[in-house]
Amino acid sequence: MPTRREFLGSSFAALPAAWYRQPGPSGGAPSGLHVVAVGGHPDDPETGCGGTLARASAAGHRVTVVYLTRGERGIDGATLEAAARTRTAEAENACRILGAAPVFAGQIDGATEYSGAQAEGFATLLRGLSPDVVLTHWPIDTHADHQVASLLAFRAWLALAQRFTLCYFEVNAGEQTRGFAPTDYVDITPVAAIKRRAVLAHVSQGGDVIMRDYHDPMASFRGREIGVSAAEAFVRLTGHQAVLP
Repeated sequence: MPTRREFLGSSFAALPAAWYRQPGPSGGAPSGLHVVAVGGHPDDPETGCGGTLARASAAGHRVTVVYLTRGERGIDGATLEAAARTRTAEAENACRILGAAPVFAGQIDGATEYSGAQAEGFATLLRGLSPDVVLTHWPIDTHADHQVASLLAFRAWLALAQRFTLCYFEVNAGEQTRGFAPTDYVDITPVAAIKRRAVLAHVSQGGDVIMRDYHDPMASFRGREIGVSAAEAFVRLTGHQAVLP
């Protein structure tokens, strides 16, 4: 019989069914998964996979959100320090709503970097978190910070011998995320209100407008694709496979 980690790695589509807590190996306390979301800025994970995180948390699993930056350039007219304080507080509030723990990776909004040293440091961060699933930005995105977050997560997946399932989410599809063809979906209908509250916690970013103009239509469209009211879509990265037999 496959282990919990092997089962999860074989199919992210099966994860929703696994979110009902199962007994631990000895039949005692439940043994939960660790789901980690990696986003470029505060509000990215909430919009891209907030419903999925809410479902995981509600089922008793551990959830962590890693923000590559603190959104320092996200408030017009504010200094980097002031914007960082505001957006950090908003991210912490959003994580409380989702039942997640926030982690800030220390890069600067609008000036993120990919380098060997950054890749090594990010792999060390994820190794310490020991995730079962990592959800991050689709690499074909118009925002450079999203690209860097995606690449760092991918390089960590390689450096850690693909020991977690890596899935990509979409944000502001069509304007930012491009060429996204989902492999897996999560029905977020039961937690849509929780996701909305988490996004609206980002007051400085106009969370209500973000939901109304972008992510409500996206959730409805992805839901129609699988026959539910609202869904989030993912591209699941598989391990090494031969192209031809």
